[in-house]
Amino acid sequence: MLLRCNLPIFGFLLFCFFFTIVASSSSSLNRTKHVFHYNRDVSALLRFKSKADLWNKINTSSHFCQWWGVTCYGNRVVRLVIEDLYLGGRLVADSVNKLDQLRVLSLKNTSLTGPLPDFSGLVNLKSLFLDHNSFSGSFPLSVLALHRLRTLDFSFNNLTGPIPPGLVLSDRLIYLRLDSNRFNGPVPALNQSSLHTFNVSVNNLTGAVPVTTVLLRFGISSFLKNPNLCGEIVHKECNPRPKFFTPVTAAPPPKMVLGQIAQIGGARLSRPNQNKHSRFFVILGFISGAFILFISVACLIGAVKRRRSKNENQKGKESTAVVSFDAAETAEVAAAIEQESEIEEKVKKLQATKSGSLVFCAGEAHVYTMDQLMTASAELLGRGTVGTTYKALLDSRLIVTVKRLDAIRLAGVGREKFERHMESVGALGHPNLVPLRAYFQAKEERLLIYDYLPNGSLSSLVHGTKSSRATPLHWTSCLKIAEDVAQGLSYIHQAWQLVHGNLKSSNVLLGPDFEACIADYCLIALATNPPLTSNDGQEDADAAAYKAPEARHKSLNYQSVKADVYSFGILLLELLTGKQPSKIPVLPLDEMIEWVRKVREEGEKKNGNWREDRDKFGMLTEVAVACSLTSPEQRPTMWQVLKMLQEIKEAAVMEECELVMDSSNSESS
Repeated sequence: MLLRCNLPIFGFLLFCFFFTIVASSSSSLNRTKHVFHYNRDVSALLRFKSKADLWNKINTSSHFCQWWGVTCYGNRVVRLVIEDLYLGGRLVADSVNKLDQLRVLSLKNTSLTGPLPDFSGLVNLKSLFLDHNSFSGSFPLSVLALHRLRTLDFSFNNLTGPIPPGLVLSDRLIYLRLDSNRFNGPVPALNQSSLHTFNVSVNNLTGAVPVTTVLLRFGISSFLKNPNLCGEIVHKECNPRPKFFTPVTAAPPPKMVLGQIAQIGGARLSRPNQNKHSRFFVILGFISGAFILFISVACLIGAVKRRRSKNENQKGKESTAVVSFDAAETAEVAAAIEQESEIEEKVKKLQATKSGSLVFCAGEAHVYTMDQLMTASAELLGRGTVGTTYKALLDSRLIVTVKRLDAIRLAGVGREKFERHMESVGALGHPNLVPLRAYFQAKEERLLIYDYLPNGSLSSLVHGTKSSRATPLHWTSCLKIAEDVAQGLSYIHQAWQLVHGNLKSSNVLLGPDFEACIADYCLIALATNPPLTSNDGQEDADAAAYKAPEARHKSLNYQSVKADVYSFGILLLELLTGKQPSKIPVLPLDEMIEWVRKVREEGEKKNGNWREDRDKFGMLTEVAVACSLTSPEQRPTMWQVLKMLQEIKEAAVMEECELVMDSSNSESS
């Protein structure tokens, strides 16, 4: 009886017991799951750093959510943004693609190489920026499975192969840039209404550009420098098919087609009887058609005569018909006039551009006009190989650099060639290049507008100016400047297959943080005439010293990547010694190292650092000598030079770390 009374209470207690067990097990399971995801994010980031960050740029001493560029939510990585940092490694599998809560991944301009990995694990990714690197291989098809992806930027890499047609199904894309790669094949028929930014310029794409509503909206500017593209959007007619592929107006009888197939497949190539019958039917058809045409014309003439012979009381109806005819004719004429006016408007715009409009490079904001430039206060900065450079202060207090190109040196360059070349140069974008913002041409006047860099040129830093005296640069400064210049040159050579052609210390400018930025790049290719004789023989001698031996005996504007490497070698020796290029001797490696040592000793009599830095200067001298070898085949590429300089820097950092550790150990002992 007691048990029966307490049965409800017993059941309730039993329920509470089981609920507690289930709740605790569920909580334990959640904790286990959280720890699992936590550990997976940590291991993914550590693997990313071990393979991508070859130079140990990312500090991992703190909690992973506090790493530079990492953003977490609930201890899960949701953003990884590392930009403009030299990592130098590869993006391997089982690293960032394991961060399944990642929303934004941006590794732009981090010098990463190799093929792109599988991204299918990034199921929540919305933005992917991998531009301005050296990635190779094909477009990763796993990107097509990222259904939340809205922004995709693979521009300025070395990707090859076709652009996958499956991109047309990515209906959330608003930003797609694949320009400046080596993609080939056709352009996909993208027609997503969400797409607001699109560019596939500077590739090897072929065929007709699909005419879709979205692609029409972007126009030719999104397809530049794809010489094998054609169609309405790129304003280039596709090659017509050969005549034997054009369809006939009337299909031949089936027997005739089968007979032709039989003739192609068999040995009997001629059948006289069938040819005669064919000719007879053709002639008969022609006569019948002519007779019908004659009857139609006669009927038309008779109808016109009957209409004219009608009484005037029928003119009301006739006038109505004439009015309708005139209205139709007027509509056709109006349409033709409208079409002609549109063509004339396009021609006028083109003529306006060619006769004096300021043309901004791709992606640049139109922050000033030609009138503002013309009324700006100007200060002469210097005269160079291809023109004169001015500092211009605009009404808006904006300062720009304006280069006025020498009309005599560029006399043989036509308008279209100049525009095409400036489009290529204006598309270059790198932290160690002075950016070209806009250009202008009208008649014989040609101007280039660059950013203004306030800290002068490398030549002024090394050799001094009228108001300042030069001091020998520390080896770390020499290494930093050399690495910056090598970065910029390597980008020009590798990413764009272009050549500087006129590298010298006066064409290397110093930015706000004293980073080295290359100026006047890729302009010597436009020079068709020799420069006027300079009154300063020293300038002529120094300019000649930068030229590679093979360039001194060839055409005026001879240029090659190996000639740029030679100029870089002379520039590096100029950095190390402070000597003018014409004063640098041509010596074997051992003698050159000894000569550099003596020059440094003379310049650093008040400084006791030479003995400590002898090895570093020796290594930098080895790089300079390798670059300035007489034979172009024996010179390294700029990419190899960059690797040499980075190895020197890494060795110096390791040596410094060892010294710090030794000193700390000695203090502790």
